[in-house]
Amino acid sequence: MIDLGGKVILVTGASSGIGAVTVKVLTKAGAEVILHYGNNLEKAQTVAESIGSNSIHLLQADLSVENASVKLWRDALSLTGHIDVLINNAGIMRSAGIESELDIWTAAWKNTLQVNLIAVADLCREAIPHFKSRNGGIIINIASRAAFRGDTPEYMHYAASKGGVVALTRSIARGFGSDGILAYTVAPGFVRTEMAEKFIQDYGEDFVTRDIPLGKIAPPEDVANVIAFLASGLAPHATGTTIDINGASYVR
Repeated sequence: MIDLGGKVILVTGASSGIGAVTVKVLTKAGAEVILHYGNNLEKAQTVAESIGSNSIHLLQADLSVENASVKLWRDALSLTGHIDVLINNAGIMRSAGIESELDIWTAAWKNTLQVNLIAVADLCREAIPHFKSRNGGIIINIASRAAFRGDTPEYMHYAASKGGVVALTRSIARGFGSDGILAYTVAPGFVRTEMAEKFIQDYGEDFVTRDIPLGKIAPPEDVANVIAFLASGLAPHATGTTIDINGASYVR
C-alpha cells in the first residue's frame, strides 16, 4: 500500500535508533533518502551499508551549532535538486535537574532546545518556501509523549522542547495548508533505542514499563512504519494531528 517511489526524503538523526530504522523502511518503500548524521560517519555508513540501497545519501551536520540545520537543508537541495518530505527526527535527551549546578542546568536547557526545537524550526523555515514552490510537501516532526504528560524532573527541558515541537507543527499545518503543505507530529513513548538506554539504566526497565499496558517498550519499527504512512501523503486531512505511539501509556 505504501509506495514512496519518486519521493526524496530528508531524515535527520538517522545514523541510529528511530532514524536508522526509518531510513530502512522508507528505502524499502522506494524513496530516495538523505541520511543526516551528527559526528559519526562510521555509524552512518554502517546503516547505509546494512540497507544496501543506492538511493541513500549521507550528509553531516552538527545540529547543536547555530544555523547548521540551514546549511544541511541547502546541502541536501544541492545534492538532490528537490525534497518532497522532511522528517525532523534528531534529538538529544540529557539529564539535568534543579539540584544540578547552574552551568550544567543552563547548558542542558540551551543544548536541548537548540537541537530538539530550534534546529527543527530552522529546517521547517527552509522547507516551507521550497514546498510552496513545488505546490506542496510534507513535514513530519518527532516529538514525545513527554510533550503532553511531562517527564521526570531531570528531563523537564526535554519535555519542554518536545512541547514546542507539537505547537510548531500545528502552527505550520494551520498556516500553510492552503499551500499544499502537510505537517504531522509523531509522539512516541519509550522506544528501545540508544538514546533511551540511559534513562532505562537509571530507572530500570520495570519502572519504564509499569504504566505501559502492552507491557514492553516499543520497537523503533512501530514509529518508522507510521512515519512511512504519513510520508506517503495518503492522509492529507490528518494534517496538524499528533499520532501517539506509547502502548496506551498516555491516552489523550
